[in-house]
Amino acid sequence: MASITIRNIAKKFGELTIIPGLDLEIADEEFVVFVGPSGCGKSTLLRIIAGLEPSTSGELFIGETKVNDVPASKRDIAMVFQDYALYPHMTVYDNMAFALELRGMSKAEIDQRVRRAAGLLHIEPFLERKPKALSGGQRQRVAMGRAIVRDPKVFLFDEPLSNLDAKLRGQVRTEIKALSQELKTTMIFVTHDQVEAMTMADRIVVLKGGEIQQFGRPEDVYETPANQFVAGFIGSPAMNFFDIRRSGDGFVFEGAPHLAAPVPDGLKAALGGRSKAVLGIRPEHLVPADDVAGALLVTIDLVEPLGSDTLTHFDLAGVRTVARVNPELRPKVGDGLAFAAQVGKAHLFDSADGKAIR
Repeated sequence: MASITIRNIAKKFGELTIIPGLDLEIADEEFVVFVGPSGCGKSTLLRIIAGLEPSTSGELFIGETKVNDVPASKRDIAMVFQDYALYPHMTVYDNMAFALELRGMSKAEIDQRVRRAAGLLHIEPFLERKPKALSGGQRQRVAMGRAIVRDPKVFLFDEPLSNLDAKLRGQVRTEIKALSQELKTTMIFVTHDQVEAMTMADRIVVLKGGEIQQFGRPEDVYETPANQFVAGFIGSPAMNFFDIRRSGDGFVFEGAPHLAAPVPDGLKAALGGRSKAVLGIRPEHLVPADDVAGALLVTIDLVEPLGSDTLTHFDLAGVRTVARVNPELRPKVGDGLAFAAQVGKAHLFDSADGKAIR
């Protein structure tokens, strides 16, 4: 097992800078997820760690060993790809055993490792099948099994669930998380899906433009986002944002100066002398208000029933806004409702640089 240390790693393709310079420490046995929008540099960073892509500058350590000039085959890592990359002419057993045969491992040891991995992944009945006879989820398990049998220092996953349907994604996601706890190996998982990041990671790296926006536990990233980008990217549906400005002793919405903005007293003090800011409220923190006095009155224009809860859409201060409500409320299009922000759940961000105001 091994930690991973990245010191000022940068990557350029010609004149195009993908990663301007990045530092990161991943602990031994930690499950870390790289998450961010397309083009943010997460897969490039993973490929640099894997040795499939050279860095332009900086240092990379696996454990205590600097591996910048070490080829991928010598880094003792295993990578699981989005497209499975299985050998179509080989059985599942042979796909999993092939790398071990190249190492010159004994047949008995190979058999033990393959069957152990197959047991962990519940693919024992498929060992004599070829990939074309397997479903997408089964193929992904085989790809994972091929990585597990190698017993590497580090596992790398490059968006391995992208080709699976929603139900299988959830199932395989759970299996990968369980595997990380069973194998106790350092794992890095790349995804653009923030739900995968939140449910799987010990810690999340949120990337934008090749730069780390925040690195922390899922609950910390969700509850105390470092900036407006993180707040908008992590959470589904996304956080609602409103431009607000100072008016007398309080704040009002820019798009509706007659409405008082719900800024907690503690955050008012943090605003200092700022005349403007961005107010963020998550959909689940806009709750129906029993007392209309001081609440935000809106007209529902779209309803999305999700079973366990319901999403209501409406215009608030000129901003398209979403609130998550109890399905028992049974809101309908055209209904007028009063909402209030839950006390202490509002977020404030600097209008100029988007950084969180604490």
